[in-house]
Amino acid sequence: MVKKNIDITDLVEKARNKDQKAFNTLLNTYWSDVYRFQFLRTGNEDEAEDITIKTFSKAFDKIDLYNERYNFKTWLISISKNIFLDHLRKQRTETVSFDDSTSEAYKIFDETPSAEDQLIIKQNLVQLKNYIKQLKPHYQEIINLRYFREMTYKEMGETLNEPIGNIKIQLLRSKKLLAEIIKKSPKS
Repeated sequence: MVKKNIDITDLVEKARNKDQKAFNTLLNTYWSDVYRFQFLRTGNEDEAEDITIKTFSKAFDKIDLYNERYNFKTWLISISKNIFLDHLRKQRTETVSFDDSTSEAYKIFDETPSAEDQLIIKQNLVQLKNYIKQLKPHYQEIINLRYFREMTYKEMGETLNEPIGNIKIQLLRSKKLLAEIIKKSPKS
């Protein structure tokens, strides 16, 4: 089903030329379709939302690979499905121990970080905050609200007085810019 009154081909072309309004329109047009697809698979709102965000992030990064002969929604769902499968694979690679007497698998969780782990975490956090400080103030605030203050998109929208769709796009852009800063930084 093609969305009414929207020329998807034109939006994709504009998005390929880095037109932010086109990105926003595509995200707003297809967000609920991709989110619903993921929610039916995960049964978890947070996981569905995270995978949906990753889907749009990957789609926008790879938009030059989109083939107009196919439906844009189908392309997005295909990307989303692959991200979901990767998500499942990561969950399955958790450490598993087998009890030979019962042949049952038990997951081993030791969530207590060692002293060395705590030191590494602290050093990494300091480095991450230094990277974040290189972003524009608005992007710093978006990252801070989501990851350090652990706000929902709704809470962020209320705090910043912006629609949730804009918050999601800004967070996507903030993360992308932060990744570029980290990638360009000299390795210690």
